[in-house]
Amino acid sequence: MTKKMSMSTSKTSLVLFLCQIISALDVPLDLSQPPTITQQSPKDYIVDPRENIVIQCEAKGKPPPSFSWTRNGTHFDIDKDAQVTMKPNSGTLVINIMNGGKAEAYEGVYQCTARNERGAAVSNNIVIRPSRSPLWTKEKLEPNHVREGDSLVLHCRPPVGLPPPIIFWMDNAFQRLPQSERVSQGLNGDLYFSNVQPEDTREDYICYARFNHTQTIQQKQPISVKVFSMDSLNDTIAANLSDTDIYGAKPVTERQPVLLTPTGSTSTKVELRGNVLLLECIAAGLPTPVIHWIKEGGELPANRTFFENFKKTLKIIDVSEADSGNYKCIARNALGSVHHVISVTVKAAPYWITAPRNLVLSPGEDGTLICRANGSPKPSISWLANGVPIAIAPEDPSRKVDGDTIIFSHVQERSSAVYQCNASNEYGYLLANAFVNVLAEPPRILTPANKLYQVIADSPALLDCAYFGSPKPEIEWFKGVKGSILRGNEYVFHDNGTLEIPVAQKSNAGTYTCVARNELGKIQNEVQLEIKDPTMIIKQPEYKVIQRYGQVSFECIIKHDSTLLPTVTWLKDNDELPDDERFLVGKDNLTIMNVTDKDDGTYTCIVNTTLDSVSASAVLTVVAAPPTPAIIYARPNPPFDLELTGQLERSIDLSWIPGDENNSPITSFVVEFEDALHEPGVWRYQTEVPGTQTMAQLKLSPYVNYSFRVIAVNRIGRSQPSEPSEQYLTKSASPDENPANVQGIGSEPDNLVITWEPLKGFQSNGPGLQYKVSWRQKDVDDEWTSVIVANVSKYIVSGTPTFVPYEVKVQALNDLGYAPEPSEVIGHSGEDLPMVAPGNVQVHVINSTLAKVHWDPVPLKSVRGHLQGYKVYYWKVQSLSRRSRRHIEKKILTFRGNKTFGMLPGLEPYSSYKLNVRVVNGKGEGPASPDKVFKTPEGVPSSPSFLKITNPTLDSLTLEWGSPTHPNGVLTSYTLKFQPINNTHELGPLVEIRIPANESSLILKNLNYSTRYKFYFNAQTSVGSGSQITEEAVTIMDEAMASRQVDIATQGWFIGLMCAVALLILILLIVCFIRRNKGGKYPVKEKEDAHADPEIQPMKEDDGTFGEYRSLESDAEDHKPLKKGSRTPSDRTVKKEDSDDSLVDYGEGVNGQFNEDGSFIGQYSGKKEKEPAEGNESSEAPSPVNAMNSFV
Repeated sequence: MTKKMSMSTSKTSLVLFLCQIISALDVPLDLSQPPTITQQSPKDYIVDPRENIVIQCEAKGKPPPSFSWTRNGTHFDIDKDAQVTMKPNSGTLVINIMNGGKAEAYEGVYQCTARNERGAAVSNNIVIRPSRSPLWTKEKLEPNHVREGDSLVLHCRPPVGLPPPIIFWMDNAFQRLPQSERVSQGLNGDLYFSNVQPEDTREDYICYARFNHTQTIQQKQPISVKVFSMDSLNDTIAANLSDTDIYGAKPVTERQPVLLTPTGSTSTKVELRGNVLLLECIAAGLPTPVIHWIKEGGELPANRTFFENFKKTLKIIDVSEADSGNYKCIARNALGSVHHVISVTVKAAPYWITAPRNLVLSPGEDGTLICRANGSPKPSISWLANGVPIAIAPEDPSRKVDGDTIIFSHVQERSSAVYQCNASNEYGYLLANAFVNVLAEPPRILTPANKLYQVIADSPALLDCAYFGSPKPEIEWFKGVKGSILRGNEYVFHDNGTLEIPVAQKSNAGTYTCVARNELGKIQNEVQLEIKDPTMIIKQPEYKVIQRYGQVSFECIIKHDSTLLPTVTWLKDNDELPDDERFLVGKDNLTIMNVTDKDDGTYTCIVNTTLDSVSASAVLTVVAAPPTPAIIYARPNPPFDLELTGQLERSIDLSWIPGDENNSPITSFVVEFEDALHEPGVWRYQTEVPGTQTMAQLKLSPYVNYSFRVIAVNRIGRSQPSEPSEQYLTKSASPDENPANVQGIGSEPDNLVITWEPLKGFQSNGPGLQYKVSWRQKDVDDEWTSVIVANVSKYIVSGTPTFVPYEVKVQALNDLGYAPEPSEVIGHSGEDLPMVAPGNVQVHVINSTLAKVHWDPVPLKSVRGHLQGYKVYYWKVQSLSRRSRRHIEKKILTFRGNKTFGMLPGLEPYSSYKLNVRVVNGKGEGPASPDKVFKTPEGVPSSPSFLKITNPTLDSLTLEWGSPTHPNGVLTSYTLKFQPINNTHELGPLVEIRIPANESSLILKNLNYSTRYKFYFNAQTSVGSGSQITEEAVTIMDEAMASRQVDIATQGWFIGLMCAVALLILILLIVCFIRRNKGGKYPVKEKEDAHADPEIQPMKEDDGTFGEYRSLESDAEDHKPLKKGSRTPSDRTVKKEDSDDSLVDYGEGVNGQFNEDGSFIGQYSGKKEKEPAEGNESSEAPSPVNAMNSFV
């Protein structure tokens, strides 16, 4: 199984040709021309309110245009708004929102005007609107209790955003809810159930709205659905009724379809041409209805119709007026059907039939501007001149307006202007600028001289002749320098000057001359065309079946043009080969060792050159080992009993007897030969015949001593070769062919080295093989000079002029005669170094890191060889900011071909450079042009080399920094921005400070104590700000507070107070001790007898003892005094009466909840009954999406 593929070069050429048609209309920028808008923002421009607003307006013209803006129809003075700037050399506005501006303040309709002395072009009306992603409105959602089999709609009702959000349904685990024919989401975002099932019961149906413009997601509160099945309902009823009661619920009943959306039997829909038409029908019913769509009185458009959402949505892309009509959706189940008819009307905003195109006229010429548009309803056409309605524009006697056409007669230079055509209807508008440029210019050809075109034979050849002139030049093509003008059906002449040869042949190669002429002059240009042989795969890979652990090989032998370098790539299943050492890629084959099951697949050989590509594929099937030992699949045994018959000078018949095929049929036989006379021991491929043949007629060459052998092939592999046949020596003859790959290339300036590929032994056709080498100088009436050489591959002609073309040919001969007359090839004698340096070297500095260098090409005669290109040597002399020289490192850029300009990237800003240019040929480089000095302007600096923050105090930090490693100019200042960071890593307000460039440190004061700050620091030059460096630091805590907490113990008054207290306690203890020793004198005996526990008995104040412990709430009997030294009852527990600080009071009960960050959000359940409910807020925990949205 094989498959071929080739790249179409004609398609590539067609794209190139179309690009040339467009570019041919451009006026070269060195000529005066009115402005042309080249880039602008979209008409409906939705911006991110958190980012700067950039309204684009770019234009070209000569002289360069100036720019102005209107806002909401009046002049917009950007100089009066500090937040608005215009880019240099551009009309693009930048509105600074990130530094305090409000996007809402800049909503409106903007229009840009680009103006120069030849006219004014205007942009579209650009409507600026900031995107919006509002929060979901709070609503109280009741649980949905649904009976099994009933329909249900869960409403999403997302907030209205700009642009509208994308809706999807998920659960609490952020998994999309599964959808099917029964359950699906509608176009409005609602979730529809055709019939509910018990598995639909869940409490986390959550609708999400994703606002892509601001990259935020809003979440609706979860919706609860409870489905009651009939079995569970009957069990509940049975448990509550007596045996004598009649009870039971109706079983689930099947229902015919009813449409949930749209409602009614008919509806209407209006869509605009080119948009996507979406029609929807969702039905309820049991069993689940199936939706079918038809168009009344017609067919649904093929290739543009798609069914989505389980055929509930009909989608038609790129609608046109022909798609208007009635579309019927039919919902059907086993019990019946229902239908709905949607009447679709396709309207159209204006679209171009013929848009006005720029006119370049010479003085006195006539021309027209045509502006034709269509739409539904039909648009109105209005004209403007230089942005002003043409009715009130300055008069131009050469101009006449006729509806959608402006006619110009006998134009003069003052007739140059830019005209605007506006086509509008209720659905939109089109605005096109087209200028009339009155110029008198002789022809110029824009295609580079001597451009080389290379194409594959039998493919189209497109030779470019881009031109400009006014009046429009006439183009003629000639072949050769002095050839006649090209005419006839063999060629196609395009309006942009391109010459097309539809089917290029070898005979079409050569030099072509393009001539452009008008009444002001004439110019011509030459291009070269080379025709190459196509690349072919002459031996393709073939289908293979191989057992596991065997070896398989695919061949891919190619033939290609000798001047093209092919690359061969192998793919497996259209992907790269596995990175496995078992895959061996040879010059003409791919071999896979130790084959496994994963090697099964399609293998493709792709051959690419710079001009074409071909490929061929084959399938590899890996088979398992034999299922039983009885059947053995193996390679066939070798053929035997080879016999030669029918001997002739140039042919012979070979027959053989096949060997055992070993349970796999023989698919083919391969015949190989050995030439014992020239290459003994080397076997070469002769031919291959089908496995059903046992004889082959073989073509022979003269003067070869043949032996043959045969190899059998089956699906497992190749057999061993058979024993060789008897030898057969053919008679000698003169050579049939000449050497290939003849070349003439000089190795020294005064020689010509002629080389060729010698014939192989069996190609000699006889003894005494020699070569006749002939040469003569091209374009000179010289006779051929010939010499006969032995069987070699090179001959050197000495004493030749430097780099002149020669005609060369090599003819084979032997003892019996000459080969046919050989073809001639063109070679060149040796090259020498170029003699002349490029002149008029000019450098145009584009920006601080890029420059463009121009030079005049050297005369081709002075190149003295094949022009390979030009080399530009450039090096940095010094930095203008540091004024210090350094080691000079020269850089080299090579520009291939006859280019006369090049770009120098990677330059260092604010530096002095030198460069020179040299021409290069195959021998080497020519002399250098004089060194050219140029300087690069300032750029933005690199980031400061370091930023250190030291000496933190209560309210200050010290910042130290190093200047940028690469200042790239003169530093003008530094900018420091900083802001506080709280414990949740939120950023506070941003403070900005401008610092002189000569400072290297700064003390920041009046900061908050114990606060982390983030610092952003960068340097500026006059060009702008460089990249910033960031750092964080923390101020220390309040020292006064810390000292009060730590140093109170060292205060004198505190030490004195403590000593007094200690002394009083000591005196009290002494008095108590003395009184206890005199205890018999006091009436305490009775008290001890009345109370067994003296520790519980209260001590009276008048006795000088302490009062009893009592509850602070009551003197009731159950509030007994605590025992001395005890805080809890003896069982080590605390009763509720003794402490209200239970874990339940702190949310550890069932009602306690914690947020994602660990913060407690539940109410104190222990006191829930005592506290009135506050507000109607939901007690559910917010989801991660809510948490995310709170930061948006």
